[in-house]
Amino acid sequence: MTAWPGVLAAFADRLPIGDGTPRLTLLEGGTPLIPAAALAREFPGATLYYKWEGANPTGSFKDRGMVVAVAKAAEAGAPGVVCASTGNTSASAAAYAARCGLRCVVILPEGKVAAGKLAQARMHGAVVAMIPGNFDDALRLARETSDALGLALVNSFNPYRLEGQKTAAFEIADALGGPPDILALPVGNAGNISAYWRGFVELANGGARPRLWGFQAAGAAPFVRGAPISDPETIATAIRIGRPASWDTAQRALAESGGRVAAVSDDEILFAQRRLAAEEGIFTEPASATCIAGLLRARQDGHPVTGHVVAVLTGHGLKDPAVADHTPPPVRIEATVDGVAALLAAH
Repeated sequence: MTAWPGVLAAFADRLPIGDGTPRLTLLEGGTPLIPAAALAREFPGATLYYKWEGANPTGSFKDRGMVVAVAKAAEAGAPGVVCASTGNTSASAAAYAARCGLRCVVILPEGKVAAGKLAQARMHGAVVAMIPGNFDDALRLARETSDALGLALVNSFNPYRLEGQKTAAFEIADALGGPPDILALPVGNAGNISAYWRGFVELANGGARPRLWGFQAAGAAPFVRGAPISDPETIATAIRIGRPASWDTAQRALAESGGRVAAVSDDEILFAQRRLAAEEGIFTEPASATCIAGLLRARQDGHPVTGHVVAVLTGHGLKDPAVADHTPPPVRIEATVDGVAALLAAH
């Protein structure tokens, strides 16, 4: 059995890299496509799979694009990298910069980033700054910092990010023997939906491509509203973005795929997250569960969920430990078997 080599080595012929590009890797990519078990019953006309991107080295899909962006920054001789983030980007940028020996500056909106993601960036040695405002304010400062200090901006404006992220489409098509009928995924800054479409278009060569179904949190749904949102708010911190950087490319992807975009409530997101954890054994962060909430809502609203359906689960639940506040607390019992039995009987 050949060991998985990481994104740059696995897809060298499909990425903009050359002999001078450092072969940076934390063995990202190669994530599992898991057939649904319990939730499959909710969609009798479909075969549902989960693309489990929480299995990446820093626990999110961001690693696919970040490895390419940081490797190209090193190739260009940049002294370091900078990013704005709602969490996952900062963790990934910090990890790959550390691996590559580059400095990393992370700019975060104060009070808007999950503790697990902030801890990752700090442990990887990033210089972490918090500013008043939201993600859009942080992104504006990151761009200004990149221009002034010569640091490589590794947000999704960076073209190498989407190049790396498109590789997940290659993996799905390889596992299924072709594209799925529906690809469901959460939408925040909209780079991922743009990247998946790029990957499937490259693979199709004029042939079959999936319909893209993008789902947003109701409090942070600029695509659904058709306009940016000044103060987005949702428990799904990874997609708490009101002014998506990849707006135009995402709109084109949705239109060209014959897809759709819809919003779900925070309650629906938390319900889907609990079901994934309790019934499927997959603990995702809230943003990831948005696409499952969206599929459940689509079925209720009469949209046919049929054929091969892949739900992209973008990040691990341990990145957002505050969600434990929405689960039942441990119950104190006597240290006896009878105490355990009584507790089981009560549940």
